[in-house]
Amino acid sequence: MLAPQTVEAIAEELLLADRDRTTVALLTARHPGMTVEDAYAVQAAWARRRSAAGHRVIGHKIGLTSKAMQAATGITEPDYGVIFEDQVYENGSSVPFSRYSNVRIEVELAFVLDRPLTGESVTLFDVLDATRYIVPALEILNSHIELAGRTVVDTISDNAALGAMVLGGRPVRVDAVDLRRVGALLYRNQTVEETGLAAGVLNHPANGVAWLARKLAGHGTGLEAGEIVLAGSFTRPVRVERGDTVHADYADLGAITCRFE
Repeated sequence: MLAPQTVEAIAEELLLADRDRTTVALLTARHPGMTVEDAYAVQAAWARRRSAAGHRVIGHKIGLTSKAMQAATGITEPDYGVIFEDQVYENGSSVPFSRYSNVRIEVELAFVLDRPLTGESVTLFDVLDATRYIVPALEILNSHIELAGRTVVDTISDNAALGAMVLGGRPVRVDAVDLRRVGALLYRNQTVEETGLAAGVLNHPANGVAWLARKLAGHGTGLEAGEIVLAGSFTRPVRVERGDTVHADYADLGAITCRFE
């Protein structure tokens, strides 16, 4: 385990990287014995700093849940991070490209919870029962750690590489659609770059939320009523540049569009 002062120093380093729009060297290269638990300790220290600065946690994200994402990153274990209120954009937003050190887009479903989910035995059915509605979402990835050679320990420390999210489309109740068959076409500048089905997320996107609830229980916490949970991408990440327009067509669930200025 890393010493507490090392955990705090890494958290501060990542905050400064976000402020300065830079990336830092691989944590695992500099701390070869760093574990997953160390990484979550760094993430928690980082989140405490943001909370102390007046930012409010409104949910969680799950990453690396689909074969597409695992193949794209070489990482085979899911991870999670926290979502702060200032990381959420509305459909049609102009996103400031300079806010991020690198930008990639993923296609996801967001679960909005009506009731808490806690405990180490949470199931897919518990998630469906506790969900108020699901809604299309795009995740904007923003790594503060150099990309080449990253491990799950690096990504967890960096709040699972969450930069921001864009919510849009049509909210629906979980019994109104077959969530496994929700699909999307991801366009960048009028060209389809990726397609996918939500079943790519652990066979059912609600399985990702159940995994997260069980994982949080191991850390003594849980998911709260009203939280937004990004369930994980069912496409590979698509890199975007300044001036790009991103459009995700979710068919009957509507669409999301944003532009990077």
